[in-house]
Amino acid sequence: MVKQETSQANQTDNKQWEHKWGFADTEFTVNDDRSVTLTGNRYPLCGLKLPGFLPYMEKALGVAIDWDNPRQEVVNKPIAPPHQNESFCAEIAERFPSRCFSQEDGDRLRHSHGYTMIDETNKVLYDRLERAADMVFYCESESDVQTLVQLAVRHNVCLVPYGGGTSVSGALILPSEEDRMIVVVDTTRMNQVEWIDQKNGRACVQAGITGRHLEEALQKEGFTSGHEPDSREFSTLGGWIATNCSGMKKNRYGNIEDIVETINVVTPAGILTQQFPSPRSSMGMQLQDLCFGSEGNLGLITKAVIRIRPLPEVQKYGSLIFSNFSQGVAFLQQLSQTNFIPASIRLVDNDQFQWGQSIKPKLTGFAAFVDRLQKLYLFKVLKFSPQELVAATLLMEGSKEEVAYQEKNIYALAKKYGGVVGGSSNGQRGYLLTYTIAYIGQFILKFNLFGETFETTVSWDKIEAVREAVREELESQHQQFNLPAKPYICSRVTQVYATGVCMYFTILLYTKGVDHAPEVFNQIYGSLRQRVMEHGGSISHHHGVGKIRKKFMQSIVSPTSIVLLKKLKEASDPLNTFGIRNNLFGLD
Repeated sequence: MVKQETSQANQTDNKQWEHKWGFADTEFTVNDDRSVTLTGNRYPLCGLKLPGFLPYMEKALGVAIDWDNPRQEVVNKPIAPPHQNESFCAEIAERFPSRCFSQEDGDRLRHSHGYTMIDETNKVLYDRLERAADMVFYCESESDVQTLVQLAVRHNVCLVPYGGGTSVSGALILPSEEDRMIVVVDTTRMNQVEWIDQKNGRACVQAGITGRHLEEALQKEGFTSGHEPDSREFSTLGGWIATNCSGMKKNRYGNIEDIVETINVVTPAGILTQQFPSPRSSMGMQLQDLCFGSEGNLGLITKAVIRIRPLPEVQKYGSLIFSNFSQGVAFLQQLSQTNFIPASIRLVDNDQFQWGQSIKPKLTGFAAFVDRLQKLYLFKVLKFSPQELVAATLLMEGSKEEVAYQEKNIYALAKKYGGVVGGSSNGQRGYLLTYTIAYIGQFILKFNLFGETFETTVSWDKIEAVREAVREELESQHQQFNLPAKPYICSRVTQVYATGVCMYFTILLYTKGVDHAPEVFNQIYGSLRQRVMEHGGSISHHHGVGKIRKKFMQSIVSPTSIVLLKKLKEASDPLNTFGIRNNLFGLD
């Protein structure tokens, strides 16, 4: 086995925004000529002038937007004084060095919210949070966590695990009704790969490591976890397990439950773990399976043994264009039954395709000439409609032979459904564009544009029904609340299974002049989720339940199941020390 360490310096090289998504050197800005530019140099879009984005937004919403006057972020963000449990604080100071805990306002506020959900972001940037952390504890080892949990139980303190802060389910919203001292437990100092077992393809990894640093450590030894959610730069292994996460390359490497073999979780009753990893074991009911999707309710995940794979010999992008969404879906369904599914394949509808086209630099010279030829072929020769065509992006990984086999057969199958090959550069651009979506969300929020994405799992035969139901409901809610402009919605398929797909929706509402805009937006979001489930969609595919979806749990889980899970919680955590109240543990 190889012991692998991730340098502490690497963990602090990249400064992040304090209260919103991403790196502090990266944000969208408006130029004098009304183009936009993504600052920094981290992503392919960075440094380019994008002239089409603002005009597209105004056209899609049917409203002129004042891009010269963004909302002003609250500078001195308000935060209430911390609730103090004096005896607990005294023991913490006695047991731990001062670097391990903080009650500074800045540290407390940074750990009192997530960084992506519109409601949380809007409150912390432009209003105020209802409840803030009373202390932040930075755990550096599993032993630290065990001691902290013992002290929290002894003094009746509430603990909240915190990784990368990328939650989009409201899971990190601190319960306003909690009158105990809340200690948010930051896991990001537990960031080491403890060992790599090259022979058996395993690694023992501490839960606070981010996806970015995990891959850096594994790739030095010639391996990858293959787990690549679009939050991987900031999200942590513990967070992936706690939300039952999925990555963009699921087809090749599996979802998080397929990658993890064992988990260590510190609970008030002790450490929950399986003593040794194995490829599979028939040992009766396995409690560690309950850690997937536990959302901070049962304890704090400290480390896991994960499966790792050798780095692929070849990585190749591709893209396809279909005449309409139905044709693209039919292709995906047939592809799901084959043995040449690529590591990742995603299909965007026409609205999202046009949105993606708006985030392109102006083409000149030969590139502009090629673009005109491609459009002439699509629209004049093939008779594709600009208002109906859709696109799919592919990522193929493996040996040269595997990738060649995938590419040949995928394109042959696509041809049977009228698909046209769009090129590798378009595929790479579409794949990597995912990493900038959250930056776009926080940019448009400055201009009263409330946007949100949400996902669901849908059977093949219900895809169109769910799409239509969500679109109809959004239009109905928009009229009911008499909101300005037009509502915007687009959708995409991001994962395929034998029996269905993961489908994403992106919605956008213009809220300038709307009273109680966040509350209105949340009501509309809830109604859309309701319609998804009424038409056969799941409560979530990989974002989890958190707080914004917990009200739906009683309609999808039997009363007996709820009782048994709550009894399990009571047995391992009788004082509700881990009192974040996510999922069904937030139900009365």
